[in-house]
Order: sequence, then structure tokens, then C-alpha cells
Amino acid sequence: MTELEKQYASRHYLYYPKGDFPTYLAYGFRPIFLLLAPYIIINIILWSFVFGGYINLPIENTLNWHMYEMIFGVGTAMIVAFFLTGLPELFPSVVPIVGKKLALIVLWWVLGRFSFWFMDYFGVLFTAIINVGLMAYISYLAAIPAFKDRNKKHVSLAYSMVSIVIIQALFFASELKILEINSYKILLLSLILVLVLIFLALRRVSMESINELLEQEKIDDTFLAKSFRYNLVIFCLLLYGFVEFFFPNNSTLAYICFACGASVLAILNDFILKDNNILFKPFVLYIVTTILLTSIGFFFLGFNYLFELNVTNHFRHFITTGTFGMVFYVIMIIVSTIHTGREIFTNLYLTIGLMLIIISTFIRAFIPYYFEYSMILYILSSIIWAIPFVIYIKIFFPFLLKPRADGIKG
Repeated sequence: MTELEKQYASRHYLYYPKGDFPTYLAYGFRPIFLLLAPYIIINIILWSFVFGGYINLPIENTLNWHMYEMIFGVGTAMIVAFFLTGLPELFPSVVPIVGKKLALIVLWWVLGRFSFWFMDYFGVLFTAIINVGLMAYISYLAAIPAFKDRNKKHVSLAYSMVSIVIIQALFFASELKILEINSYKILLLSLILVLVLIFLALRRVSMESINELLEQEKIDDTFLAKSFRYNLVIFCLLLYGFVEFFFPNNSTLAYICFACGASVLAILNDFILKDNNILFKPFVLYIVTTILLTSIGFFFLGFNYLFELNVTNHFRHFITTGTFGMVFYVIMIIVSTIHTGREIFTNLYLTIGLMLIIISTFIRAFIPYYFEYSMILYILSSIIWAIPFVIYIKIFFPFLLKPRADGIKG
């Protein structure tokens, strides 16, 4: 790396705190990903055995526990990692949170997981304060620079975070019987609001990673994830989320799902550059596959509503098992590569991990059509879905535990 390249790569580290910090606390994503990958594996495999009736947990409502932990437990960790890593890059004057302060935030997340797992013992109010409090704090960290920025380029991230804090608070208000709204319905809306944040984050992450790849491969072109395409996706997603929440039996849900699928599919136009088609480049294909799987999922949901197939919750796993799984996997790979000072790469094992998430998604979505094998398929799809994160641990944990390869702090 030349001095000019090193200066460019480190421009958002100008305010990096002075002092020596353990490598695993040197930047926001490091401790989060070190805990998150094993947590994802344990969580999903445990759930499959709980759902199959092989294990009992000291939890009254195990379905809500499963949904909450995948949306807010795992999702919150990804959000914390994204903002603690991304804010100093989006707003170069932001001081990165590292060392002891970072350790406290990570412990806060861990306490949130313990409190929700044992909510029947800790109580709903204590669990709510811990979990909503963390999201509110991260929202505060994101909002300050976003609204101070003269161009207001990233305020959508702050607004998205506020919506997630509110919906999480509503979930706990329902659990406390303050609201006469089914907490399950709130979790379904939460899923869509987190999906909105995922697309906002994916736009920024894909631009950073793909332009870095173009530079690596000496391709004289620029990748731009056009905002109007993502704005259309977000509009369609919010329309679906709120119509499903307020009018769950509305016949327009089918057509809104088709609109969601089409708008997501339209994002692929961004990958056809002026002089180059990068759709099928190995690493780009990871992001493209995530977009395709999301689009397919909404088309299946649309057909479900249109023909009254009554498999909504099964086809919804195209979004949860599929989109969420792919996004967790791909973003962890991207961040763990770029922000440890390494060049973007792919290999056979990472690609196998991607394929396993796709296979797991289709198995899980079509379980109702193989009812006699349903329990075996639940467990099989969960194990297959967990394997990519085992691959991630094997390849990327050494990167997370070592200083940046380019010698830059963080």
C-alpha cells in the first residue's frame, strides 16, 4: 500500500483515540462479530430442537423469543457493529468508540440477551430497559452527526433507527399489557422496519466494497447504488408492513408484495456500469444473490396471498432465513475484510456458505409441502443455515484477533 493509499484508507481514523487497545477492542465490529457468529449458530440450532419438542427452555412464549432474538438480538448486534464501524467513515469527525467504552457496549448487548432469555425471571420492565436502552443509545450516536451534517445525506439512517427503537418499545409495552396489540403482530412489523435499515446499510456497504473491488482489479469505472431505486424499495416495504399490520386480510397485499419484489429486483440495474457488467463477478455475486433472494421471497409471498395458499409464515422465511441470513453473512465478510486492511476475496468455502443459506431457505420455506418430514426438515434447515457461520469463524476469526494487515490503527 502506497503512502497516498494509506492516507486515503485512514482518513476516517484521524480522530482515533490515543493509546494502546487490545486488538479485539480496537474497532466496533471486532468484539461484536467475535460473539455474534457463535451466538447465531447456538441460537438457530437450539430453536430447531425447541420447536421440534426435543428441548424445553424456561420461556413461556418460545415463538416470540425466537423471532425477537433473530430480529432484535442478532439484528441489534449487526446494527451496533454497522454504526460503531461506519459512523467515523460517514462522518470523519466522529471519534471511534474503542477500548473500555466499546467493551461496555458489548456487555450491554450480552446483558440484553441474558435478560430476554430469562425474561420470565428478570421481568419484562427490566428486560425492556436494557434492550430498548441500547438501541436508543446507538440511535443517539447516529443522530448527532447525521443532523449536524450540512448535506443531511445520512439522516435516513437516523430516522430508521428511531423507528426501530419505537417498535421495540411497543413490543415490550404489549408484553406489559399496556397496549392491547398482539406482540406477534408488532414483531412482524419490526421485521419490515429492520429490513428497511438493512437496505439503507446495504446501499452504503455495497458502494464501499464494490468500488474497492473495482480499484483492486484496475477497472476504470465507478459503482453507484442509486438512491431512487432504494427509496422505491423502502416505500414498497413500508407500505407492505403497515398494510399487513393494520389490514392483515386485505386483498391488495398480494400486489404490494409483487411491487416489493419488482422494486428490489430493479436494484440489479445498478450493477450494469457504463463500460462494464459486474453482475457476475465472484464477490459482487454475493450481494446480487442477496437481492435476488429477497425479490424471489416477495414474489412467493405475493402468490401466497393471491391464491390463498395459507403458507404466509413459511414463505416469510425467504426474508428471514434468506435475506437476513445472507445479509448477516455477506456484511460480516465485507466488514471483516476491508476493515482489517485486507483486499476483498472469495474462495470455495465462502461460496459454499452462500449456497448453503440458499438451500436452507428453500427447505424451510417449502416445509408445509412435505409435512410428514417436517420436524426433520426444521432441524436440517437450521443446521445447514448455521454452517456458513462456522465457515466465517474458521476464516475470519484470525483476522479479527490480529492487527490490521496494512498497519493502520483499528
